[in-house]
Amino acid sequence: MRASVLLEAETLELQERAVPVPDPDQVLIRIEAVGVCGSDVHFFHEGKLGDWEVTEPLVLGHESAGVIVAVGSAVDPARIGERVSIEPQRPDPTSRESLSGAYNLCPNMEFYAVPGVDGAFAQYATIQSHFAHRIPDHVSLEAAALLEPLSVAIATARKAGFTAGSRVLITGAGPIGIVTAQVARAYGASEIIVTDVDPQRRAQAERFGATRTIDALTEPVGNLGLDVDAFVDASGAPAAVRSGFGEVRPGGTVVLVGMGPTEIPLPVSTIQNRELVVTGIFRYNNTWPLAIELVASGRVDLDALVTGRFGLDRVADALNSTRDPQTLKSVVTPNA
Repeated sequence: MRASVLLEAETLELQERAVPVPDPDQVLIRIEAVGVCGSDVHFFHEGKLGDWEVTEPLVLGHESAGVIVAVGSAVDPARIGERVSIEPQRPDPTSRESLSGAYNLCPNMEFYAVPGVDGAFAQYATIQSHFAHRIPDHVSLEAAALLEPLSVAIATARKAGFTAGSRVLITGAGPIGIVTAQVARAYGASEIIVTDVDPQRRAQAERFGATRTIDALTEPVGNLGLDVDAFVDASGAPAAVRSGFGEVRPGGTVVLVGMGPTEIPLPVSTIQNRELVVTGIFRYNNTWPLAIELVASGRVDLDALVTGRFGLDRVADALNSTRDPQTLKSVVTPNA
């Protein structure tokens, strides 16, 4: 099979590799669509992300979907031919975190496209059978791949407590901010306020459910009196993170999702005086069934997020495309 392999920062190589053989509990999937994530972009441009550093060849890509073409000895062969969305992780089932249900926090996690574990910018990949989620026939494989970022938004909604009538502030109108706005709408939020410095991204946010958008360069976020129930930062920008705290009602919730600096100052007195609940999001757990339902029912539109498609020989172009503010989701099609 062909695979796009990151050798070091800014250096990709299209290689011929053996098709992986599934373990007894795994399935082999012909990869048809892979979304480009911000983490892929960081690894490509910088060779690292947070505490992870690329020190050996790595296949990027973890937002993926395809068709099961083979199964391990412990998997029902009737699954061959299923169209599936991949939940790209392999936790240790015996860890304390996994046993409690929070398997996304398992310290022994093997996750696609993190150094040491190859991802899905390849023609084939394997995953445990229970993390190959069958999708309805009317859901596209591109949408199936994007169930992964949708799962991040669902995990965010759970932490933020989105419900009917919620008033929500989202800073950052990139892919995660846009999908989170869609989820907030699906949950019945009455106000969905999205901030971004780019007018094109603000216009996209309005297409996907924002009831109001704010230009953070011209309106003083932090002193607008928005009085929201939940603030979600999907930008990672320190200024955006700090400003959002000032718009949360007493007893409200702050969820940090965007990838930014390792440390930033926070308004501790505001957190204390308003008794704000502040938390983060690290991937997701038990989200795929709901994600599939939201897309299958039409309450969330993932197909409309796709703004570019690239073959396996153009992964670098796909990764660089995210610099264009009009890009929402670029998709790599390894078998096209």
